[in-house]
Amino acid sequence: MKKIISFIVTLIIGFIIYYFTLPAINLHNFGFYTFLIFLILIYNGVSMITELKSFKSNIITSKKGTISLSKTLLVSFTVIIATLILIALIDFISSPIFNAKSYHERIYVDESGDFLNDIEEVDFNKLPLLDKASSQVLGDRVMGRMPELVSQFYVSDQYKQINYNDKIMRVTPLEYASFFKWISNRKEGAKGYITVDSVTGEANLVKLDKGLKYIESAYFNENIYRKLRFSYPFDNFGNISFEIDNDGNPFYIVPIIKYKAVNLKAKVIGVIILDPITGESEKYKLKDIPTWVDNVIDASLLIEQLDDWGTYKGGYFNSIFGQKNVVNTTDGYNYLVMNDDVYLYTGITSVVSDESNLGFVLSNMRTGETKYYNVPGAEEYSAMSSAEGQVQDMNYTSTFPLLINLNGKPTYVVSLKDNVGLVKMYGFVDVTDYQKVVVTDASLGILTAAQNYLSNTKFEINESALTQKEITIKTITPVVIGGSTYYYIASTEGEFYKISITLSDTLPFLKEGNVITIGYSKEDNVTEVEKIY
Repeated sequence: MKKIISFIVTLIIGFIIYYFTLPAINLHNFGFYTFLIFLILIYNGVSMITELKSFKSNIITSKKGTISLSKTLLVSFTVIIATLILIALIDFISSPIFNAKSYHERIYVDESGDFLNDIEEVDFNKLPLLDKASSQVLGDRVMGRMPELVSQFYVSDQYKQINYNDKIMRVTPLEYASFFKWISNRKEGAKGYITVDSVTGEANLVKLDKGLKYIESAYFNENIYRKLRFSYPFDNFGNISFEIDNDGNPFYIVPIIKYKAVNLKAKVIGVIILDPITGESEKYKLKDIPTWVDNVIDASLLIEQLDDWGTYKGGYFNSIFGQKNVVNTTDGYNYLVMNDDVYLYTGITSVVSDESNLGFVLSNMRTGETKYYNVPGAEEYSAMSSAEGQVQDMNYTSTFPLLINLNGKPTYVVSLKDNVGLVKMYGFVDVTDYQKVVVTDASLGILTAAQNYLSNTKFEINESALTQKEITIKTITPVVIGGSTYYYIASTEGEFYKISITLSDTLPFLKEGNVITIGYSKEDNVTEVEKIY
């Protein structure tokens, strides 16, 4: 009878623990074993308490005064210790010491990437210049203008980068401000979500007809983690992301993780898409995920996989001793949006040198497809410091750089922010030589900043890639753009050319009828000349 009581009490306490800790019932999840160990300890503790003889049936004292455990406790502790030893042994056998190749192959990296062919010339209308921190400042300002909401809700810090109908945005839901605010608002739910345009900085609160009910700040069965765990008790979950579909409907994207051994070599094998309004959810395999979903593989997991790829190329012992060809990601990352998907960008640097990059990678955050680009140059933090050095008296801080194709050259672009988090200046830094840096007031716009950089920085020109042409000047007009002088020339053949004053000191002396030879790499309505011969 006492054993039955102990068993029932253990089940009740165990359910309470499970209700709040929510471990996956999965042999590859360490949290599951922790939960089982707690159950064993609880059962033994309850059994000791229910004994009428003050533990005499559980603790045996010998004549010499030594204490030995009863058979039940001894078996319990043996099982616990054996389980922990077995987990440690399995993980050791499955570690990189014996499986360096499989760790290197955790992620497939296509190393045939060609920067100029794969990365299109930058479109500044699709360049996410605002980072997460700046987006949070703008989102909080929107919330602050709505006193009827700010007293009841707060803005989540998710701000996930998404591609919303070809607009680069960050989105984040509203959350209940406290337990009592949840009680008073749970019937209608959280009122909506905030969007921040990563290009223009426009921030909006999107109010919903039906509020968000299953969210992180909700309590009891309306808490999103509890809702997910009770619906999918056997699945390991990754970091959840808040996104909206192409119609603006909110969803939570929950990666399903598969481990090797116990909590080793995490791999996303699918997702659960949960509607936070209705609580309905659906599971998808990786290949079947809807294309509007952008954040499937978390950035931290991609970085972990990329580091294993670079660390164990030559085996485990090479990663420690010789370190031949051992590379790691740089200490930071950013996002680019291309082809309707969000890509993680980070540099690749040698472990024996942290002053320069060997290249960079782009990883599709929905599919995991990754390409490496062999573009040697300055490490990102060197470029950030160089940009900050241009305005050191203002104490502006730089965002992590975006790598762009500017006029056929790999170039870093950063936003320089004040201590409030607002963008005050844009900086362009040459990847191969981070001493070549130009910063421009953000109020003039990113296009002006780019023109200032191109005008004030002299580059080596690949003359073999230029088209040479002799033209006769019909008209020539000087124009000042963002503080830099350009000459617009119309030729007698009816073509138009734009030439920076930095290309030649003779430009101010050219007249109608003069014949000049120019070099350019592409031709639009107004061709930008890259060299005067």
